[in-house]
Amino acid sequence: MKVSIGQDSHRFDEENAPGSCLLGGVLFEGVPPFSANSDGDVVLHAVTNAVSGITCRNILGPVADCMCRAGIRDSRAYLAEALKDLERLGHRISHLSLTIEGKRPKIGPRTEEMRASLAALLGIREDSVGITATTGEGLTDFGRGLGVSVFCILTVE
Repeated sequence: MKVSIGQDSHRFDEENAPGSCLLGGVLFEGVPPFSANSDGDVVLHAVTNAVSGITCRNILGPVADCMCRAGIRDSRAYLAEALKDLERLGHRISHLSLTIEGKRPKIGPRTEEMRASLAALLGIREDSVGITATTGEGLTDFGRGLGVSVFCILTVE
């Protein structure tokens, strides 16, 4: 068994990019997209980083940058690339726990949808995906609504 921590954060792009916010593969209408080279899905980026913590091959960075230059901006593709490494090593995911910090969007009403999306992407059961959310009482820029930060813990066997 191995355990890894993943993290990512992005600021909202309020000025330059029309669109909606993606979190865990779920579209949140009425919330600006993130400022990022990719679609900026901070949940999938945190999970990808956690997988890289197990496989010891960083996907976000040179690999994802190369994919982005080739026109691949979908964070699901970056996660899929990381999962190939995990499979090659013979590991399988047993649990994912996420904590999301931000004032917006409101995560609670969409938690089950996010759990279903993540479970499908990771090939695990929905009851193996835990999601909590906090505003952090507005103590950080995330809690003040300027962006979103995500931490996750990934357990593999």
